[in-house]
Amino acid sequence: MKLALQLAKEAFDKDEVPVGAVLIRDGTELLAADHNRTAELKNSLAHAEKLVIERALQDGLKYLSDCTLYVTLEPCIMCSGLIILSRIPRIIFGAHDSKAGCVGSIYNALRNKDFNWNPEVCSGLLAEESAALLRDFFKKKR
Repeated sequence: MKLALQLAKEAFDKDEVPVGAVLIRDGTELLAADHNRTAELKNSLAHAEKLVIERALQDGLKYLSDCTLYVTLEPCIMCSGLIILSRIPRIIFGAHDSKAGCVGSIYNALRNKDFNWNPEVCSGLLAEESAALLRDFFKKKR
């Protein structure tokens, strides 16, 4: 999670919404790490979670069922869908997102039993640091 927070700080410095994500296989192998790149890529879908999931799947994997996703901000509905479809079993995130969070804040896609995959979720890891970075970013924008 510390690497995800470091990546979020890099995003902040690049004037990207400061969200970082890291995908780890079997608890030790770093598969992918990135931060939001929506401004850089001029693509509103270039969320950190999406970028790391896509990078891991490019290596020929169909599912990521032996991985843990660490992300500094609660995933949105798009990223939650990607988590479900790629079969990631564990999600650990920092700050809750009261405006777009879909892992408990405004909706909980990962607990919806109608979906065929319901990963384990842990929230609050480095939450204050993650939230402070986001607050500072948006304060700077105003």
